[in-house]
Amino acid sequence: MTATLPPVLAEHLRAVNAFDEDAILATFAEDALVNDARREFRGAAAIRRWVAKEMVGDKVTLEPTEILDHHGDTIVRARYDGDYDKTGLPDELIMTNYFTIRDAKIVTLIVIRNQPAY
Repeated sequence: MTATLPPVLAEHLRAVNAFDEDAILATFAEDALVNDARREFRGAAAIRRWVAKEMVGDKVTLEPTEILDHHGDTIVRARYDGDYDKTGLPDELIMTNYFTIRDAKIVTLIVIRNQPAY
C-alpha cells in the first residue's frame, strides 16, 4: 500500500466490514454519487437502499490490497467477499474503488472490476 487511508475512508471500511448501515451512510455526503457495476445511485436515499441490499444485505466485506493517492482522490483496490451471487466471478474478486472526498465526506464512489492491462 503506497498511501494511507483518509479518516473517513478508514471509517467507511470499518463500517462496511461491521455491516453497520447507519455508519456507512454517515461517511457519505447527502448528495453523494455511487456508481457500482455501471449503476448510479444519487443522494442519501438511493445510496441507503444500495447499502442495505447490496452491502449489508449481502454481508460484503472489503480487505484493502492497495491504496493510492491520485491527485487528491483515493483509489482502494480491495478483495471482496460476502453472500452475493458469485457465478462467473473469480475465486479472488478484486475490485477498484475510486473515492472523491470533500469536507471529510465521500462525495463520489465508483466501483469497478478492472481487467489486467496488457
